[in-house]
Amino acid sequence: MLALVMSAELDGVTDLRPDDSESKPFYYTFKVQCTSCRETHPNPVTISRFEENEQSGSRGTANFVWRCKNCKREHSATIAAAPTPIAASVPASKPATLLTLDCRGLEFVSFVPDGDWVCRGAESGTPFAEVDLSQGEWFDYDEKEGAEVSVKEVMFEIRRA
Repeated sequence: MLALVMSAELDGVTDLRPDDSESKPFYYTFKVQCTSCRETHPNPVTISRFEENEQSGSRGTANFVWRCKNCKREHSATIAAAPTPIAASVPASKPATLLTLDCRGLEFVSFVPDGDWVCRGAESGTPFAEVDLSQGEWFDYDEKEGAEVSVKEVMFEIRRA
């Protein structure tokens, strides 16, 4: 099992998470490496928790199925549960687990924060959609609070769970 952990400084917002629902699936983007031959795929790959793919020679399915071009082995990964929102109460210096992945024969080596994220005002409850973390930070203004809100110092890491 691998865990995608995130740390960020949340100012005026809480419950930061990918905008991931069955009606609007989030595609998690990773760099992937084969654990058999250690070859790293040159392009990022995407995985959605709402997609099911057949595995060759098995009745099982996985959210992501990949065949390594180097050693020709088939590998798979499944997202274990919905993403856990990052609360404002978590200090920026303390990484929190966002997602847990069950990987078979592959490792995700880095995460690319493409796609829309959501959060809400910590005091006002104002919903913020289309939060873009691709630049490592995000700024907006909470009309109800009359204050700037932000997500800064965004960092992601993949660890053994």
